[in-house]
Amino acid sequence: VTTTDLPDHKSPYWGAGSPNYEAPQAGMQVNPNRIGAQSLTFRIPTTPASAPASDTPLGPIGIALNGVVFYNQYAAGRQPLTTEIVSFDRYNGHPNPNNQYHYHFEPLALTSAGRSKLIGVLLDGFPVYGPLDADGTTPALDACNGHVYATQEFLGGIYHYHTTTGVPYISGCFKGTAGTVR
Repeated sequence: VTTTDLPDHKSPYWGAGSPNYEAPQAGMQVNPNRIGAQSLTFRIPTTPASAPASDTPLGPIGIALNGVVFYNQYAAGRQPLTTEIVSFDRYNGHPNPNNQYHYHFEPLALTSAGRSKLIGVLLDGFPVYGPLDADGTTPALDACNGHVYATQEFLGGIYHYHTTTGVPYISGCFKGTAGTVR
């Protein structure tokens, strides 16, 4: 999968001259970075299989359906996300110093159509969904932020991750063998 990592929604991080610019929401502290085109190639298993859980790295850990990358629950230096959270735009994204826009949290631009929707895939090939199961309930999740359950795309059930409002937000670890991103 290749991506330029450009979000398909408005953000203050596009910059005031862009047609995709919108003013920051109340309380947002805009960081000095801007959204910039990237050239990323993900090699993701098409038939994911469970493996011993492994840590997610800093940087991209997966990709959302709109081509924006997912990051794990840490800021630079594997520090907890604390003050960085106030720099998220209204869709829960922001760019890093290399202008790589990314989501650490539920990408609200993708879950606005339904909080149980498929929103992306992690490097290990397992899908990522919004915070709810297909039946509208909040699932009980393992340490990686996932579980096995039926989804609209996988009626027989599959291991998959869910976004949450608490750490690790998207995924605390890979449940399968991770592919690569360059």
